[in-house]
Amino acid sequence: MDKKTPFYDKIVAAGGRMVPFAGYQMPVQFEGLMAEHQKVRESVGVFDVSHMGRVEVKGKDALAFLNHLVTNDVATLEMHQALYTPMCYPSGGIVDDLLIYRLPDHYFVVINAANNEKDQVWMREQAAGFNVEIIDRTDAMAQLAVQGPKAEQVLQRLTSDDLASIGFYHGLETELAGVKMFISRTGYTGEDGFELYFPAEKANLIWDKLFEVGAEEGIAPIGLGARDTLRLEMKYALYGNDIDKRTNPIEAGLGWVVKFDKPDFIARDVLLKVKEEKPSRRLVCLEVQGSGIPRPHDVIVADGEELGQVTSGTFSPSLRKGIALGYVRSGYTKSGTELKIRTHRGEVAVVIVKPPFYKEASHK
Repeated sequence: MDKKTPFYDKIVAAGGRMVPFAGYQMPVQFEGLMAEHQKVRESVGVFDVSHMGRVEVKGKDALAFLNHLVTNDVATLEMHQALYTPMCYPSGGIVDDLLIYRLPDHYFVVINAANNEKDQVWMREQAAGFNVEIIDRTDAMAQLAVQGPKAEQVLQRLTSDDLASIGFYHGLETELAGVKMFISRTGYTGEDGFELYFPAEKANLIWDKLFEVGAEEGIAPIGLGARDTLRLEMKYALYGNDIDKRTNPIEAGLGWVVKFDKPDFIARDVLLKVKEEKPSRRLVCLEVQGSGIPRPHDVIVADGEELGQVTSGTFSPSLRKGIALGYVRSGYTKSGTELKIRTHRGEVAVVIVKPPFYKEASHK
């Protein structure tokens, strides 16, 4: 039986078309993918992301444990700051990609919804020998993402704290609409925006207040469909498509969050070898020349030779053309390289472009 988030009734009442996703009933769309996508690019939209996993890590070894567990350097975090990081198996394959926040008495880890159970099992297995406590807060908390160039002005109406003072990948413990919560400024769309973490029992109150104060901007609920097109236009990796246990962070273009100068961490030596020897393939951005929409598992070719596969593909509402991510054999990964993708309707011409596909987002 699929679970329901604390916003389920509000979402159904707003016309959300529900589908099973990561063990939950989630809205794939409301008004329609194109309209929802443009709403976030131009104004402000609200995503229910309460299906994400939320875990507290505390104890005197919390920092040492997390730094052993992930590739990025958790020791660099300032109070209320976040970092993005892969978490790897000893093979170098990716368990998941995470957000980790440093809070006054614990670290707060946000996990991809489909990986929540698996990740928590992995974390607890790796905790042997560390003095840490891992606390699952998923069901106790609600989580909304308020995204778009007008997100700040809408949310500012609900709090006396200055939201403009929150830097990118930083957060603030505050009261919003009278509810104590943690607000951070990260996002998965490329636009400015905030994540709200608060007690699940306050879900209806916060939902109603958001839509009340955002009416002037035409604030709207946004489904999974637009969430996917928005993130793909920014080349944000999706676990299960672009990264998984068979891919490593170096070939996935995530070498910038692998810190080899910190103390030893899981898969350090394997990843260092990949970096030094150069990966045999890389994840690239592919833009369709003409018509055609690439889809996952479509084959990428050059002169009839298979070079790799599409991992994510869609029609870009912002660019009005097909775009894709895919792993391509080394030697064919430079920007400007012309390739072809075999789609179910025949071959389409593509060119490798520098990320992101969409370059006009409100977060710079």
